[in-house]
Amino acid sequence: MEFFDYFSNLFGDRWPALLESLKGEGKATELRFGESFEPYYLDEASVFAARALGVCPGDSVLDMCAAPGGKTLVLASMLKGEGFLQSNDRSPDRRLRLSHVIENSLPEEWRKIVSVSGYDGVKFGLHRKESYSKILLDAPCSSDRHVLNSLSHLEVWSVKRVKRLAVEQGGLLASAIDALKPGGTLVYGTCALSPMENDDVVKRILKKRPSMRSVQIAELPSGADRTEFGVHILPDRCEGRGPIYCAKLEKAP
Repeated sequence: MEFFDYFSNLFGDRWPALLESLKGEGKATELRFGESFEPYYLDEASVFAARALGVCPGDSVLDMCAAPGGKTLVLASMLKGEGFLQSNDRSPDRRLRLSHVIENSLPEEWRKIVSVSGYDGVKFGLHRKESYSKILLDAPCSSDRHVLNSLSHLEVWSVKRVKRLAVEQGGLLASAIDALKPGGTLVYGTCALSPMENDDVVKRILKKRPSMRSVQIAELPSGADRTEFGVHILPDRCEGRGPIYCAKLEKAP
């Protein structure tokens, strides 16, 4: 199949071990903010990506593609009820789940500063220009671990689709940058394996948006790979965590 040929060429000798780890169980951690609230289980690599944004109480934060809600919980726990968090997802079904997660997993004093919206992410840059101090863009992607474990998805996977997704991701990232305040911070992330959806998207936007610069994420999980612009957490070397890619960008004041 095209999927296996593509990633075998991309990862070389590493691919057999990576393939086996992708078929296995992930490594989730429990997010729980009090005995009376529902626990939420999130891949530890996703927790890392959300925390990389460096949110502090008082920040105005956008979680641009927030459903199903795990990263929103992490961001809300960092705000501690001070500031503002807009959790957005354009899918009505996914947004219902997002609202449920927020309502049932967050204490009321943290929940009161969270607003759920259903806008198309590519329009934030037009209608909410320079409005947020911190933005997390967990972009829709190939979700290769899911693809690998679904025969129907494997059959329709193609490099053309990866390229098309990369174009969409670039549009979302451009919108996020336009919605970011001067001096603000943005984390771009995916759960994709291919650099076409990861570093290549960041590289193109840095050429188009000279106000942005790449910032190195200082502390990495054990076994994570540094890339040209970000961090790639892959399950073969990170005890089942991932795959998660994230890159941190800052806008000039």
